[in-house]
Amino acid sequence: MPSLAAPADRRTARRITFFVALAVFAQEATWDFYDAQVPPLLREHITSTAVVGLVMGMDNLLGIFVQPWIANRSDNTRTRWGRRIPYLAVGMPLAALLFTLIPLASTLPALIAAIFVYSLVGNSFKPIAQALLPDFIEPERRGRANAAVKIASGLTVIVSALISALLVDDHPKLAFTVPALLMLGCTAVLVWRVRDNRSRGYRLALAEDATEEPAGRLRDLAKDIVGDPDRSRLLVVTAVLLFASAWFSSRALFTPYGMETLGLSRGEAGSLTFPSGIAFLVAAYPAALLAERIGRIRTMTTGMVVFGVSLALGALVPAPTTTVIAFCVAAAGASGFLINAAVVLWNLAPSARVIGVYTGLYTVSWAVGGFIGPGVVGAMVDLTGWRYMLLDIALVTALATAVIARVAVLGRRHSVSL
Repeated sequence: MPSLAAPADRRTARRITFFVALAVFAQEATWDFYDAQVPPLLREHITSTAVVGLVMGMDNLLGIFVQPWIANRSDNTRTRWGRRIPYLAVGMPLAALLFTLIPLASTLPALIAAIFVYSLVGNSFKPIAQALLPDFIEPERRGRANAAVKIASGLTVIVSALISALLVDDHPKLAFTVPALLMLGCTAVLVWRVRDNRSRGYRLALAEDATEEPAGRLRDLAKDIVGDPDRSRLLVVTAVLLFASAWFSSRALFTPYGMETLGLSRGEAGSLTFPSGIAFLVAAYPAALLAERIGRIRTMTTGMVVFGVSLALGALVPAPTTTVIAFCVAAAGASGFLINAAVVLWNLAPSARVIGVYTGLYTVSWAVGGFIGPGVVGAMVDLTGWRYMLLDIALVTALATAVIARVAVLGRRHSVSL
């Protein structure tokens, strides 16, 4: 295959990165707005916060089952449009339509039904757009491309906040149409400009189809990962789950931490994480460049150490200013892991025919960590008190770091460059 050092290939990489970032931006803008504005709709019918939380967690639960299955389906799809675009061309417009129906539901059963169907459809294409990156882009450039996609995803928080500020109070139903229209527009551009039947990954998959046995069912692929004596793939998935637990805990529990430990109001505490979001966006692309120089596993390990140590030091001086600084440094460190973890999994995939499944493994393990992490850290807080919450998160991060360190040892043992 031609090297991406060629100008034409660099242009292709940048073009595909832009379109994938556009698709992920559209998807995540909808999900961010969903997370911000669906709970108030549920509160109109449900008084229990716990029940509202359970309903809001339904999309993560559905994703655990839907995303790997649909990723496996896309891996095995062969059409003149490729194997990813057909699912995006159907799924994204359908999800946009369903999203506009959510605020129109006037009864609780109708609202639950609208949320369930949207979550089901929305999860059905979540890993597929991201799988286009390794389909088109060669391993050595995937980190840069993934950094651009992560930056686009991070910007959706700002977009969601702007829509909420400008429209929700006066036009609550109309506000839901804005993310939906963004998704429709981005889908049209993606389908118009991208055909993944021309991708490197699709051509490799066709070549493997002609010379090898079928790639296998999802169950067989899972058995291959679990039963592999090398354990590298299983350990990376485990590390993603553990670090997601730490990352989501630092976000989900920060407001009560600020209120209980720093003595801030609810609004003041909630606003303190904004600078760290900017720090993550600034550090994302340099983290990809660093990985190309020193290796992805080393960059991930360094980033996790920075994340954990920053939070541990922040626990020593519980004041608003020091906490903001600790979270900014921690977020910059986290970029080293978040930008490169999916790339490592893609590069560990044994075949171009299973890239979608490996993308699904990343998204599911990340979602599972986000689901269980706040509960686990919350239980630790019950034992240690809010004063030491940041230290509790640092301990979870240490576990994730130990797992990735084991991957590095296995890589050296088998002379595998990660």
